[in-house]
Amino acid sequence: MEISDFGKIKRAKPKHRAEVSMQTGFPSPATHYLERTVDLSEVLVKNKEATFFVRIGGSAWEELGIFKNDVLIIDRSLDFVRGKLALVVKDGAFEVMKYPTKEEQQKMSLDAFELWGVITYVIHSL
Repeated sequence: MEISDFGKIKRAKPKHRAEVSMQTGFPSPATHYLERTVDLSEVLVKNKEATFFVRIGGSAWEELGIFKNDVLIIDRSLDFVRGKLALVVKDGAFEVMKYPTKEEQQKMSLDAFELWGVITYVIHSL
């Protein structure tokens, strides 16, 4: 797997402060600039201390809906459960894995991979 970026999500610094206009008369058409912007880290991140992002550099997981240059949001505090995707370390390399079925679990040993974190969101451009 090729990873082009890897790191902790940082809170965006506010660009401006929302204030109440003190003017009288006709309101300025620029007052919409005073509204707060949408911060995706507030919307998509549940546990910021345990959340990281990874940008995918290859196209090995297109069958899972993960394409080149996608950003994975990974929460290390979550448990790997049925129906989820996870970033795992297998044979010393990162891989994306879907929760194994019972048949797959019987075939693989418990030491086959190490869970690194559960993928909570995949962000890709259209």
